[in-house]
Amino acid sequence: MRLGVLDVGSNTVHLLVVDAHHGAHPWPAHSEKAVLRLAEQIGGDGALTRNGEDALVEAVAEAKAAAARLIVDDLLAFATSAVREATNAAQVLARVRAETGVRLEVLSGADEARATFLAVRRWFGWSAGRLLVLDIGGGSLEVAAGIDEDPDIALSVPLGAGRLTRERLRVDPSTNEPPSALAVEELREYVESTLDPVVERMTQVGWERPVATSKTFRMLARLAGAAPSGAGLWARRTLSQNGLRQIIGFIRHIPPSKLSELEGVSSSRAHQLLAGALVAEAVMRRLEVDSLEICPWALREGVILRRLDQLEPA
Repeated sequence: MRLGVLDVGSNTVHLLVVDAHHGAHPWPAHSEKAVLRLAEQIGGDGALTRNGEDALVEAVAEAKAAAARLIVDDLLAFATSAVREATNAAQVLARVRAETGVRLEVLSGADEARATFLAVRRWFGWSAGRLLVLDIGGGSLEVAAGIDEDPDIALSVPLGAGRLTRERLRVDPSTNEPPSALAVEELREYVESTLDPVVERMTQVGWERPVATSKTFRMLARLAGAAPSGAGLWARRTLSQNGLRQIIGFIRHIPPSKLSELEGVSSSRAHQLLAGALVAEAVMRRLEVDSLEICPWALREGVILRRLDQLEPA
């Protein structure tokens, strides 16, 4: 069957279409995205602006039309932190459904962590032992660990790369000046204090294989020398603490407008790279992780796998 998953995130609205059936590897058939940066369109009152609503409705309508053209059997649509935390979330969801016919399911941070963990478990298999999974999104950091397909612990904290860039570094993507030393130090302190309860909870569980997912970790790994995307999904990619510290020392002095010129850095997320790197370094150091493996599957694949599990075997 052909499944579509529509991911309304803090940065993009991403449609992924796969061909799969129960017990089979989901093979990508189509992928398209619209860069909306919804998190940056939250007003002072905490509500998604009218312009943000309009852009979201248009993007969802276009994704639904694409899914129809591709003859998708089932469209799974969900939203994460940007919509979840908007004070007018109920109104936004109702408008999207009324004008597009698409019902967006709002995932909690813990739900995101669990679905991502499932994807990583399926990718590496049971031989990976106890997994630690880290995922830095636009609005939040998810951390999960466990031995089964459902993690023993799944946590989410507001340490997303986009959120921190906007609220703490106050970086404009087009600026030609890097963040000040004071702003970077204050961000470090905020990240450390926010991670305290995560570290305390994670000391209750152990792991044998630390893994990271998300665009942020993939960009950082590429800057540290990991294989490019052209090498394929099965190329082994890692990110070490030492490599990450070198990256921070390098990008710390590069204006946000120039970061996208680095090989492997997405132009739509370049200005968030420093904040994401600071979070990655802090969580690796605090959890005493020397090196991470990068998993190509993440939240969208986890949602697809969960849906396939609900289907009757062929």
